[in-house]
Amino acid sequence: MADDPGFWAARGIGAVAGAAVSLIYLLPKSRHEAASRFLTGTVCGLVFGGPTGIWAVERLGIAGSVSSAEVLLTGSAAASLMAWWALGAALRISRRYGQK
Repeated sequence: MADDPGFWAARGIGAVAGAAVSLIYLLPKSRHEAASRFLTGTVCGLVFGGPTGIWAVERLGIAGSVSSAEVLLTGSAAASLMAWWALGAALRISRRYGQK
């Protein structure tokens, strides 16, 4: 599965789509923030897309109903989208408890 160019394309498209959606949901304050968020989301989507997709289809009970490319596309988009939200939550927590 990892060596097929079609799967890498699905993984990349999902990762970029998730990163783009994360920028739309919460608009960045600067170009630097937009670039860092987009890169973070894309990398997380590429790295964690496979495991996230497998987890999601098994959790939903639809593993036999979707193709491997759909699993990668969906997983990459979800991992990419959630990466920024998790980092944002961690940043808020660190700011809240880090200030004295």
